[in-house]
Amino acid sequence: MLVNAPTKGRIIVFGILFWYPLAGVTYQFLHYLLGLRRLGYDPYYIEDSGRWVYDPRLNDLTPDAAGNIAAVLPALEAHGFGDRWAFRGNYPDGRCYGMSEAQMEQLYRDADAFLNVTGAQELRDEHRRVKRRIYVESDPFASQVKVAKGDAGMMATLAAHDTLFTFGENLGAADCGVPTGPFRWLPTRQPVAMDLWDGGGPVGGAAFTTITTWHNRGKDLEWNGDTWYWTKDREFEKFLELPRRRAVPFELAATVDPQVKTRLLDGGWRQTDSVAISRDTRLYHDYIQQSRGEFTVARDQYVRPRTGWFSDRTACYLAAGRPVITQETGFSKFLPSGRGLFGFETMDQILAAVDAIEGDYAGHCRAARELAAEHFAAEKVVGSLMARAGL
Repeated sequence: MLVNAPTKGRIIVFGILFWYPLAGVTYQFLHYLLGLRRLGYDPYYIEDSGRWVYDPRLNDLTPDAAGNIAAVLPALEAHGFGDRWAFRGNYPDGRCYGMSEAQMEQLYRDADAFLNVTGAQELRDEHRRVKRRIYVESDPFASQVKVAKGDAGMMATLAAHDTLFTFGENLGAADCGVPTGPFRWLPTRQPVAMDLWDGGGPVGGAAFTTITTWHNRGKDLEWNGDTWYWTKDREFEKFLELPRRRAVPFELAATVDPQVKTRLLDGGWRQTDSVAISRDTRLYHDYIQQSRGEFTVARDQYVRPRTGWFSDRTACYLAAGRPVITQETGFSKFLPSGRGLFGFETMDQILAAVDAIEGDYAGHCRAARELAAEHFAAEKVVGSLMARAGL
């Protein structure tokens, strides 16, 4: 229910909800909005960028955001945000949807703070009118390396914010290979509205699954004489024999080319289309709840430098009461591993985790849900972030 008399001020959440209209992103931003509202803030979602949006029907960028708006808006309306959002395409012939441009401009003057979640919103003069400007980085490593390489644009972007948070919980630690430079990064993680993931219970499906992108282009980085990779297929390749090592099924919801699909099927994997699942929040939600658990890897940029990063999707698996086996990034320094959640570096560790889960499946389902409630509940995560930001 909408809070009509907030006590803690108006907060803008900037992000990529309409830019990338797939269910995982929709949940990511809903969790922030719901967490803020439950804590007594009055949150608004705003997207006000010069970027064209990604249209999954075209698998390309487009200046026409109407389809993306139509796909995402029902989720906002269902949770009471139907009059608290706006999209403005700040490019030639770009349109404004939701709140009017005059209402947006007034919100920029009146808001107490914004959360620039994923750092997606480029700041213009009207955004700088907001009293407090908080950067929430979901993908550590790239921005820090750009700063270390003297990228003036990235340094200016970060300097335009007064508080910086990162999902890289291990940044600054002696065992972390990420340069932090002149900026102070505070650790955070993905909030999850636990009630959105109720009802899974200890009766999972047959297969361990994950929903992912198999191959990414364009985000690899050269640094310190080495290449640091963004794409996940390089990590999955290390463990492709997994389905042959245990009787439990493993499935990848990932859109792949025919050659990769043949390799996966020949290796014992199940494979399904990730975009088909991710176009609908209910399908995405049910796919997670009807999984036995999650098996997944992380990108090289998170793993090798030991960033401490943890996936927002994986947090949803845990909240749904589904055990998780995920590649170690250093997150086990901050989250308990070994019951409901297992970090791994080797195939033997994966196999041991599968055996442990299969030996007490119901117990690991309960432990996953309890871990999510303790470490990812939206009220706790967002509350901690806002308190440390002085809000």
